[in-house]
Amino acid sequence: MMMEQRNLIAAILLSIAIVLGFQFLIEAPRLEKERARQQALQQTAGQTAPPAAAKGAQPQTPPAAASSTVPLAPGGAPAGAAARGAADRAQLLAESPRITIATPSLKGSISLKGARIDDLKLVEYHETVDPKSPEIVLLTPPGLPDAYYAEFGWVASGAGVKLPDANTLWQADGSTLTPTSPVTLSWDNGQGLKFVRSYAVDDAYMLQLTQRVENTGKEAVTLYPYGLVTRSGNPPVSGYYILFEGPLGVFDRTLKEVKYTALAKEPEEATTTGGWLGFTDKYWLVALIPDQGSEIRGRFSDTVANGSNKYQADFVTTAGLTVEPGQTVASATRFFAGAKEMHRLDSYEDKLGIVRLSYAVDWGWFFFLTKPIFYVLDYLNKLVGNFGIAILLLTVIIKGLFFPLANKSYRSMSKLKKLQPEMMKIRERFKEDRERMNKEMMELYKREKANPASGCLPMVVQIPVFFSLYKVLFVTIEMRQAPFFGWIRDLSVPDPTSVLNLFGLVAWTPPEFLAFLSIGIWPLIMGATMWAQQKLNPAPPDPVQAKMFMILPLVFTFMLARFPSGLVIYWAWNNCLSILQQWVIMRRAGVKP
Repeated sequence: MMMEQRNLIAAILLSIAIVLGFQFLIEAPRLEKERARQQALQQTAGQTAPPAAAKGAQPQTPPAAASSTVPLAPGGAPAGAAARGAADRAQLLAESPRITIATPSLKGSISLKGARIDDLKLVEYHETVDPKSPEIVLLTPPGLPDAYYAEFGWVASGAGVKLPDANTLWQADGSTLTPTSPVTLSWDNGQGLKFVRSYAVDDAYMLQLTQRVENTGKEAVTLYPYGLVTRSGNPPVSGYYILFEGPLGVFDRTLKEVKYTALAKEPEEATTTGGWLGFTDKYWLVALIPDQGSEIRGRFSDTVANGSNKYQADFVTTAGLTVEPGQTVASATRFFAGAKEMHRLDSYEDKLGIVRLSYAVDWGWFFFLTKPIFYVLDYLNKLVGNFGIAILLLTVIIKGLFFPLANKSYRSMSKLKKLQPEMMKIRERFKEDRERMNKEMMELYKREKANPASGCLPMVVQIPVFFSLYKVLFVTIEMRQAPFFGWIRDLSVPDPTSVLNLFGLVAWTPPEFLAFLSIGIWPLIMGATMWAQQKLNPAPPDPVQAKMFMILPLVFTFMLARFPSGLVIYWAWNNCLSILQQWVIMRRAGVKP
């Protein structure tokens, strides 16, 4: 392969990986997806909402009420609820008696009216890197524009059974739910059925609910336990191609992702034994986790009321529980609401037997690289206490793994640099006979045992590692607001410094339209190291290609300026290690660097 071909391949690979990878796969789809989503929501909101059972009303009796017919979970807003302003949250929470939730990771409350879990904040996570900034609000009570809550209960296949609903006022045996103090709610329907619900919570994000029904009447009743999560309004999504946010679940050990816009057309249903379902955001997850040995019918749906979308994920067990007179039946369910911390998700999978809960983290197509890279980074962070240093150590490990390949490549490039004067002579001598020139070049490579194509291999190998590390930095909660040193207080966002204000020396914030010119210190370091590494390589004989390669460090500096700073640090450090390795090899080969 000709030197020109080698350089062209390298340029194409890197350009596609960075320029198109960012512009085409991330920015353009994000904007297009957001436009399509907004159009779909507007069209849906303009249509008449299909009739749906209101919270507090009994589900519609299916036609031909056979005992084998599984009823739907209830859906919709509580009777009489009207959307208020976001500032009314505290007032709304005070309108019903509540049980306080207090754990090292969560704080909030459960409404005794309807027994809804509708008030949760994440104690350990804040909106910004400032620890005094507001805590992340995860769940919000109905009646607010962004209502987001969970409910559990029973449905019946026939009419006539009075069941607890959204307006039921439960009695509690305690006032605070903590990891060491569970709380039990009870309610009697006055028709011979007593409903009891016990809540327990661990020190993280998992709640366990045990529901019991005691029959003191004279007739048997068949009930089906259900759980639901309802989310109102237009849930915020990043809109990035590489990240899924929205309804998802694991059905028969297979991950199912459903776009919000798809639910405007028709509900999505699936039957499974084991698994879970709910809603995922970039860093947060709210999931219903039924008994892993029970068969359920899971469903995602969307209804429109008063011009607002109401998305719901729910399940109903397919096998009803018959309560004979004088007997009691019980059903257990778990509920996850919190951050998608991998060690927590893995622990719940192993200890609780929850099928593939860790799939809530979007590892992407390169999961076979992304997950190992994350685990190595997480392990190194525990050793050194800094994810930035962990990235530097990971880079050394990756360089060590590919050392034989890179070594061979750099030796070949050193030979090519040594042969460059002779290559220029051949090019000059046969510049009118390209076929003869190529033949003479190939004979020179063969005689000197130099392989022009070997220089591409380190770049080719680095591309999937680059994107996998980018994915880790982008989707994992562990990287969110993880500091390095100095001005880098969050490795998952771009370098906050800017050349436009002399890196903070001038008290001026560059406007948004100049963002493409706002280059930080680390992108400049990366560009400088890329330029230095380029100088060690043999220059392309073709002047056009030589000029193209000269501007690549500048192009990459601008492109990587908007990438997570952790990725830019990785690239700059990788360049430094490559420069050192290549310099040593060139010295040993007798080539002046």
